[in-house]
Amino acid sequence: MHTNSHLHPYLQPSSGNANPLASSLQHGNMNALSQHFPTRSTGSDPFVYAQMMNNPPPSMPSNYVMQQQEVHKLAQMDEEKIYVLVLDLLNPATREKALLDLSKKREQYEDLALVLWYSYGVIPVLLQEIVTVYPLLIPPTLSGGASNRVCNALALLQCVANHNETRSLFLQAHIPLYLYPFLNTTSKTRPFEYLRLTSLGVIGALVKNDNPEVISFLLSTEIIPLCLRIMETGSELSKTVAIFVVQKILLDDTGLYYICQTYERFYAVATVLHNMVNQLVETQAMRLLKHVIRCYLRLSENSRAREALRQCLPEPLRDSTFHQVLKDDIATKRCLGQLLLNLSDGIN
Repeated sequence: MHTNSHLHPYLQPSSGNANPLASSLQHGNMNALSQHFPTRSTGSDPFVYAQMMNNPPPSMPSNYVMQQQEVHKLAQMDEEKIYVLVLDLLNPATREKALLDLSKKREQYEDLALVLWYSYGVIPVLLQEIVTVYPLLIPPTLSGGASNRVCNALALLQCVANHNETRSLFLQAHIPLYLYPFLNTTSKTRPFEYLRLTSLGVIGALVKNDNPEVISFLLSTEIIPLCLRIMETGSELSKTVAIFVVQKILLDDTGLYYICQTYERFYAVATVLHNMVNQLVETQAMRLLKHVIRCYLRLSENSRAREALRQCLPEPLRDSTFHQVLKDDIATKRCLGQLLLNLSDGIN
C-alpha cells in the first residue's frame, strides 16, 4: 500500500420532525524601486555610460543552454507519458497500472486535472472504479488490493476537486456523493480505514480553498453527520481530516449559521467536540486539539452558541489540563484565550 499523501434554553427546537443528522499590493516607494535600475550621476562621463549600455551582456554558456534544452525535452517526454497513461485508463487490461502510475504523478503535472476531466470517457471510468466496490462494503469484505485500486481512482478525483478550473464542474456533476458510502462505513480494518481517509482527502481538497460554492454544496448533503461520526470513532488521522472539513464549514458564515440554526445541529456538533476533548485528555494529540479549539472558537462567535457554550464547554479547556501540550504553540494558546474571553460574562 503506497503512502497516502492526500493523502478539523439556547435555541428554539427545530420545527417539524425532520432530523438534520440524517439529512498587497501597495503603492511602490519610488526611491526603493529606483535602486534596482542602473542610473548615472550628472557628473559621470556620458561616453563611458553609453559604452556600458551598448555592450551586450556576455552570452550564456553553451552547457547551460544545453541543460535547459534537456530539461524541456524531459518535461515534454513526461507529458507524453501522462497522455499515454490516461489512454490506458480506457483499457480494462491496463487500467489498474495506469491508476497507480497516474496517482503517483498527479503532483508532478499541474494540468492533470484538466486532462482527466476533458478526456473522453475518463471520468466515467473513475466513477466505475468507485461503484464497483460498493457490494464489498456490506458485509465488509473489501480486500487490501481492492482498497488500493479504488483509492488510486479517488486520488485522481482529488486532483480534479483541487483544481480551480475543474472544481465547479466537479460539484455540478455531484461527484462527491459517490464517496459518501465510503465515509459511511464503520469497519476498522486497514483497507476500510484507508478508503475513508482517501475519501476524506477529496472533500478536504474541496474545502481548503474557502470557496462559498463548495460550502453551499456540502451543506445540501449529509457531510456533517458523516464527518461527526468519523471524528468520534475514526483513527487519529481520519479524525484530523474530518474535523478539518467541519472547521472549514464553520469558518464560512453560511456554515456557521447552518450549524447554529437549530438546537439539534448545534447539540450534535458540541457533543462530538466534547467527547473529543475527553479523549484528548488521554491522547494529548496536538493536531486534533488545535482543530477542536478552533471549532469552539468559531462557534463562540455566534451569540446563541456562545450562550450555550458558557454552560457546556468542557472543563479541560477551562483549566490547565492542556497547558503542557500547548506551551510551544502560541497561536493555539491565543485561540484558547480568545475562546475563554468570548465566553466570559462581559461578552454578550
